[in-house]
Amino acid sequence: MKFLDLTKVYIRSGSGGNGCVSFRREKFIEYGGPNGGDGGRGGSVIIETVDGLNTLIDFRYQQHFFAQNGQGGMGNNRTGKDGEDIVLRVPAGTEILDEDEETVIADLTEVGQRFVLAKGGNGGWGNLRFKSSTNQAPRSANPGQPGIDRTIWLRLKLIADAGLLGLPNAGKSTFLSVTSNARPKIADYPFTTLHPNLGVVGIDGAEFVVADIPGLIEGASEGRGLGDLFLGHVERCAVLLHLVDGTAEDVVTDYQTIITEIENYSDVLGDKPRITVLNKVDSLMDEEIDEKLAALQEASGGRVYTMSGATKAGVETVLRALKAEISMDRLRTKQAEASDEEEDQNWQP
Repeated sequence: MKFLDLTKVYIRSGSGGNGCVSFRREKFIEYGGPNGGDGGRGGSVIIETVDGLNTLIDFRYQQHFFAQNGQGGMGNNRTGKDGEDIVLRVPAGTEILDEDEETVIADLTEVGQRFVLAKGGNGGWGNLRFKSSTNQAPRSANPGQPGIDRTIWLRLKLIADAGLLGLPNAGKSTFLSVTSNARPKIADYPFTTLHPNLGVVGIDGAEFVVADIPGLIEGASEGRGLGDLFLGHVERCAVLLHLVDGTAEDVVTDYQTIITEIENYSDVLGDKPRITVLNKVDSLMDEEIDEKLAALQEASGGRVYTMSGATKAGVETVLRALKAEISMDRLRTKQAEASDEEEDQNWQP
């Protein structure tokens, strides 16, 4: 499945049906009077978050969504049929932006949330509504209200508890692959990760979701490399895991590059709790580890962990540090593995 996190959508709600002008015409009834019915209500355009989606790829192939118009009123006091609503189904974490791509109309963060994007027009009144003692034969009816045309943007920000940051080839994808069942692309060249990946990580009986985004480079906030568009996917995270490549010549410069880019992107992101890790220590001598660790601690002003994603050394310590920064209401209980007997019972040929 391809990944799409930003798309433009054109919507239109249904127009209400026109009211009817009609009179009773029955044998032996000299003064039948008006009996025109009201028009039906136009359909609305509704957006709803559903489970099982993590991309907006469906909106690449269909961008126009038009609700059904209401049916006009009819004689014998019959009301027209209401137009059917149309529902846009999106993953949790979808932001709805106005046409200017800046004004947030709604932010849907939980499964099952619904929001009316464009309400259908009301149906017009039939001439029966205008009957009075002084106007016993009204010959006018109201037209239905027109539908609403609007253009919106849908932007997906993945729901994750922890987000990975770092330069290209800092070891983010390797970390995700050794701690979860996710299988991101891993190679020895930059920008192997071209779209965000999610993985469920378990430690000490608890589970949380980790998001891996494409690497940042200097000037990403100005559009260099893949830019900083993917940083939106870690805005909702409780904690950021900053991986620094220990094999780099100047780890402090690499660290400052990422900090500068996330602060240029958003103050909210820059103020989030961060855990800094010196990665790939399996490729370093003990003296190099001590030297680079001391330099990073001085630059960050806090504790710096050491880790090797390839050998899994220090991985559990980093996971426990991440868990400590995530509130209990966001953590999930780790599912116990099924016993062999249960697997035999559930097995089907």
